Amino acid sequence: MQFHLNGCKGSGDPLKLQFEGKVEPDFQTSLPEDIDVLVVGAGPAGQLLGAQLAQFPNIKTRIIEPKPGRLEQGQADGLQCRTVEIFEAFGFSERVLKEAYWVNETTFWSPTEDGKGLRRTGRIRDTEEGLSEMPHVILNQARLHDLWLDAMKWSPTRLEPSYNRQLKELTIPDDQTKPIVVTVEKVGPNGVSQLEMVRAKYVVGCDGSRSAVRRSLGLEMKGDFANQAWGVLDALVETDFPDLRLKTAIHSANEGSVLIIPREGGYLARFYIELEKLQRDERISSKNVTSKMVIDRAKRIFKPYKFEVRHIAYWSVYEVGQRLTDHFDDVPKSEREQRNPRVFIAGDACHTHSAKAGQGMNVSMNDSYNLGWKLAAVLHGVAQPQLLHTYSEERQAIAKVLIDFDREISKMFAAKPKNKGDSNDGDTVDPAVFQDYFTRQGRFMAGVETRYLPGLLTTSDTSHQDLATDFEIGTRFHSCPVLRLADAKPVQLGHVMDADGRWRIVLFGDNMHDPTDPSSPLAKSCDFLRNKLLPKYTPANADIDSVIDVRGVLPQSRKSVNISDLPEVLLPHKGKYGIQDYEKVFTDEESYGFGFGDIYRKRGVNKEKGCIIVVRPDQYISAVLPLEEKAHDMMEEFFDGFMRPQEIKYLGNLSGLLTAGAKYADEKGMSHEELLSFRLAPDMRPLPYQVQSCSNTAKAFFSRMEVIEEVKLEDDETTFEQLQDRINKTIELLRTVKEESMEGKEQEPILMKTGMGNFKFESGQRYWSEYALPNVTQFHFHLCSAYCILRHLGVPIGAFDYLGKDTFVKV
Repeated sequence: MQFHLNGCKGSGDPLKLQFEGKVEPDFQTSLPEDIDVLVVGAGPAGQLLGAQLAQFPNIKTRIIEPKPGRLEQGQADGLQCRTVEIFEAFGFSERVLKEAYWVNETTFWSPTEDGKGLRRTGRIRDTEEGLSEMPHVILNQARLHDLWLDAMKWSPTRLEPSYNRQLKELTIPDDQTKPIVVTVEKVGPNGVSQLEMVRAKYVVGCDGSRSAVRRSLGLEMKGDFANQAWGVLDALVETDFPDLRLKTAIHSANEGSVLIIPREGGYLARFYIELEKLQRDERISSKNVTSKMVIDRAKRIFKPYKFEVRHIAYWSVYEVGQRLTDHFDDVPKSEREQRNPRVFIAGDACHTHSAKAGQGMNVSMNDSYNLGWKLAAVLHGVAQPQLLHTYSEERQAIAKVLIDFDREISKMFAAKPKNKGDSNDGDTVDPAVFQDYFTRQGRFMAGVETRYLPGLLTTSDTSHQDLATDFEIGTRFHSCPVLRLADAKPVQLGHVMDADGRWRIVLFGDNMHDPTDPSSPLAKSCDFLRNKLLPKYTPANADIDSVIDVRGVLPQSRKSVNISDLPEVLLPHKGKYGIQDYEKVFTDEESYGFGFGDIYRKRGVNKEKGCIIVVRPDQYISAVLPLEEKAHDMMEEFFDGFMRPQEIKYLGNLSGLLTAGAKYADEKGMSHEELLSFRLAPDMRPLPYQVQSCSNTAKAFFSRMEVIEEVKLEDDETTFEQLQDRINKTIELLRTVKEESMEGKEQEPILMKTGMGNFKFESGQRYWSEYALPNVTQFHFHLCSAYCILRHLGVPIGAFDYLGKDTFVKV
């Protein structure tokens, strides 16, 4: 945990000190008219998404929830190893681990040979050795909600759900430049309802299996029910059954099955109890099941053991079913080339299944973890909107695997134990086969089996996978202990990857070169990253690691490396005081009292060659590359596929200024011509000229450098719509520029031909830094003139709009 970068605030909780003396924002009275992201539903998926977006002070997020307040009693409770890893990224895994029940073993019980009793037929370790540094745990969903609420409350935006609100209507305009219009019904304390209208850039439905957002999109849940009813019971039970405090699967001879999940606190336990088969098209709601009926069935399954319920904390009944939507956003596959998604669904809103393997809440939160950083990157102007297509592409495929798995395991749970002579008709299951299936699916049930297929964010090039065999492309970054070079502190390498929206590039050094030697492979890669890749995507005035965070792992002993001799990108100067960050470099060696992580051996990293691991903001591996110069082009090509270079970003900011101007004119009853024709001084040019000049200067830079064909755009735009089109055409042109075409151009002279005469710059570097860059992206001429025209006429814009919201971070 790092703090005090921009000054010491004194003693106390560093997360809370920054808010001392500040008024807490009000999220209950009314919703703002304009927001960036509206999250519908404050379940696990909605709260993780809210906690992710709450990290970004310049993104206006709201969560609406029909309940009157925090969750009192939750349905789900199982937390996979991978999910606890995610909690670590949000900073509260220690609280979960302290309170939760740890699932260490699973036992299996089947009927005795005479069918009159039960016998233990197996005992297995719940999670295989080395699968994760985090255990499989059990914690009530309501308690987890409290932890998410805390994570949001102490985030930069102090976000909390806006309760007593539900979605009534959602309208998506065909014009993607216009906001989504959402009607929300708010129920007051006196029961009187009122409607609120919200305009949102993006909407995410985390509103459960009866999702109003899904219905608004016209999406259907496809699948079927298994015609099997189950009861679920959280209770304090008096019993002589010996495995009450172990995760236990019981198959009785004729009365059905029970799954025992011990709960946190040492006394409470959850029981999933098989009830009766349902007829085709029969629903459990028609059966009028009572808690007594559920308990009576449990007693019959547990015989001859005693099963006396002393207290019921929660109970319910449900049907087993596996259902899934075709896609998780508002863009059908046939239209993905034409438009980008703006409405999404996550969790139970797009996939439902049984509770037997404890997957539901976990997969739902992973949906949101996949989506949150992508929304933030697009809203900050760092990534192109096309990035958002990858959410449905990646998560729908994972949900399909989950549905198939759940169908199989639910069938096994509901089957009777197989006896000698029974046919293989699917209605029975051999206890040994059931246990073996449980064991083989351990990685999947732990949440670490997810593998994203090759695509925009996952390279298809596996030719260098042998350099790091256990950092498999498409899987989550498997953490391992390392030793921090600066202070000899043992840390988990995966735990430095917080949920802050940043990419990570992890450089594993080799043992054939001195890492402080400027000619070493590590130093050359660091030089490329610091001087070429990172500046290309880092916003003006931001820390160099604000978009891509570079970390180094060395095979050498810390005693042989002088940290101050390492490349600058591994010791960046940050914050308003330019303080050096010493926590980015690690070594692979013995720690004081915490053992040896041995990351090179355990993760199959080649010590003689080293490697480069590119890690997404959600901790999944995008690429494994060699620690060689050829990897530099490979990294550029990869990031160019979806990131937005800064010259494109500032043209996007100009587009936002024009949008604000047109909106202001419409609201005030002004003619657009009044804004478009205004001049700051009689001898200065009007708004269209300023926009045209930004466009011309941007594209002329690259044509003068002879890396693109000179494209003539007639300077004849007279409306806001035409000017927006001009900006879009310029951006599309700039996106055709290839990095390799710029090689050596910084040294070549540039001749600039204008109506005022010809001007020569001695090098491309001087032309860019002294003319082109100030003219397009900083505080200089045409962009500044366009801003001043609009601001002078009363358009409510400011520095956030001019430089882009991502430039400013409130502290």
